[in-house]
Amino acid sequence: MTASLASGKLYIDGAFTPATTAPVREKATGEQIGEYAQATPADVDRAVAAARAAQPGWAALSAPERAAHLDRFAAHLRGRYDELIDLSMRETGGVRAKAEDEVSAGLRQLAISSVQATQSAGDILQPYKAGKLSLSRAVPLGVIGIITPWNYPLNLAMRAVAPGLAFGNTIVLKPAELTPILGGQILAEAAHHAGFPPGVFNLVTGDGPDAGHALAEHRGLDLLDFTGSREVGLAIAASAATDLRQIRLELGGSNAFVVLDDADLDLAASCALIASLEFQGQTCISASRHIVLRSVADRYAETVTQRVAALRVGDPVREDVDLGPLISETQRDRVHQTIVQPSIAKGAKVTTGGTYEGLFYRPTVLTGVTPDMPAFTEEIFGPVIPITVVDSEEEAVALVNGYPMLMNSVFSADLIRGMTVAERLQAGEVHVNDAHARHGAENQMPGFTRRQWIGVQRTPLDVPSWTR
Repeated sequence: MTASLASGKLYIDGAFTPATTAPVREKATGEQIGEYAQATPADVDRAVAAARAAQPGWAALSAPERAAHLDRFAAHLRGRYDELIDLSMRETGGVRAKAEDEVSAGLRQLAISSVQATQSAGDILQPYKAGKLSLSRAVPLGVIGIITPWNYPLNLAMRAVAPGLAFGNTIVLKPAELTPILGGQILAEAAHHAGFPPGVFNLVTGDGPDAGHALAEHRGLDLLDFTGSREVGLAIAASAATDLRQIRLELGGSNAFVVLDDADLDLAASCALIASLEFQGQTCISASRHIVLRSVADRYAETVTQRVAALRVGDPVREDVDLGPLISETQRDRVHQTIVQPSIAKGAKVTTGGTYEGLFYRPTVLTGVTPDMPAFTEEIFGPVIPITVVDSEEEAVALVNGYPMLMNSVFSADLIRGMTVAERLQAGEVHVNDAHARHGAENQMPGFTRRQWIGVQRTPLDVPSWTR
């Protein structure tokens, strides 16, 4: 790959700035495909100061003017679509379908935000007293710091960057050090080509202890938006509580996949592969616990095992495969040494998989998993399907609840029964006879009640061929 304008550079106050660099490697081969700048706390200070200085002027632009900048931002990315697909496969290790989904979702978010910028600026409220007029209007927060993860680097960055810019905020973005090109450098180049005023969009690549920590702790931000691990999120929340800094966190969870005794097992098995193995299981919405009623558990395990054993693992750039490599040796060792092997030592059985070569981890099915095993208690973030058997619907619900969760699934031939169980699960999003429909992010609304989204699959599921 040829070096890009932003390779090995920070982007602060409208200028690309050289800094000490570290390599970016292709996950499947280990080949160096670029380099990224190592921002220091002083660099983060400069970026936040530039964003602070630029914010009033950016907010003062008309909504159509800000939307035009977003449109040019999107046009630059669309013009590099094929390049971005290839980069996503190389930098994240995902297969082509995952790359296309990620890049397309990022472009959709830009389009949505561009339109939203020119829509309603507020509401007319019922007056509290006769003869009065009450108005509310949407105003920018100010400077937003954004820290993004490595699994969907472009899409998850754009989910905060695009609406943030649309409504008059300025941005300091720190992408994950494992994916700094797609998650940051590409966006800095697009912002530069779009002609954003200096300081409106700033990029500080670097490692977590330096760049990430400095941005997370910065008192010059009006909001910190963090997507990542629960452990880091808890530390950010504890720090922010000391002076009531505003934060928005999206963290991981131990999501559940419930198979009731009347479920269509072929459908459930197809969805299981999507729920637990899409992008090698490295998403916050991946199913980490398969909870199955005893009367169908053996047939379910056999059906899932047959399908998992047939999956192809390899280099997604150079081979026609179903799963690519894990993101890093650290992640591979966590899956194998912290979750799979200790669970086997406690009595879990491997029906397929459980081995690896380099970063290529064979998709794995574990049976006999009990609630005291790491394969049940931990968010796996790897290509593992752990199956836990229960004797009743009540026991299934009890085992699901009590863990942090984002997205669950319930399978039953009786849709009313499935929806009734779904309503009892303590997750923001639950699917009946489906998996990963991804409507939750667009439908969650702030408020004083817990809002739950329930999706129901009423027709035969259009699943990828590799899951059938």
